[in-house]
Order: sequence, then structure tokens, then C-alpha cells
Amino acid sequence: MSQSAKVEPIMTLSWINLWVAIAMSLAAQTLLKAGATSRQASTNLLAQFLDPRTVVGLILYIVAAFLYIIALRRIPLSVALPCTAASYIGAIFVGHFLYNEPVTLIHLTAVAFIGCGVILLALAAK
Repeated sequence: MSQSAKVEPIMTLSWINLWVAIAMSLAAQTLLKAGATSRQASTNLLAQFLDPRTVVGLILYIVAAFLYIIALRRIPLSVALPCTAASYIGAIFVGHFLYNEPVTLIHLTAVAFIGCGVILLALAAK
């Protein structure tokens, strides 16, 4: 068995960990936003921190951090960290569809540049 055949499954698992960590951090951000915009949060900061959405969002961040650390064992930081910018792309669409935030041509242009950069880095690393 060649050396590259041994490394490929590990690299694939590392990439899966990275993309799951990115998705989890986006879900965490969405939950934190939901907790921050609740009626109780507008009047009481402690209520915001104790809101179940905020608590679950923070837990997701912790789990995402562990997955990210595992991914960093095999993926260079110079590739993994810029790939996390993919969450910015998701955030624009989550903000638009869940919170009715506007998406302008500037947003879409930025998303296109970010997406191209993430794809180029991910492809170059494999």
C-alpha cells in the first residue's frame, strides 16, 4: 500500500471535521442571534445568557472548536483558517432568510470573492 493511500482517509476525515466545525459555528451564530433578539434579552442581559438558544449556541461553539482542533492536526492553519470564511457566506443567507436582513450587490460580490478564495485554497491543499 502506498503512502498516499494511507494518508488520504485521514485527510478526508480532517476535511469532514473542518466542514462540520464550520457548519456548527454558523448554527451557533444563528442561535446566539436568536437568543439576543428575544423579548427577554431586550430587557435583561442575564435572561439573554440563560436563554436556551444562547446556551445551545455556546455549546455548539465548544464542540465546533474541538472538531476544528482535530482538523488542524492534518490541515495547515494557512488553509483551514481561511476556509472558515465559508461561514460568512452562510451568514449572509441565514441573515436574509431568517431575519429579513437585506442582501445587496456588494454582499453578493463579497460572497463570490470569499467563495472563490475558499474553493481555491481547499483545492490547492488536497
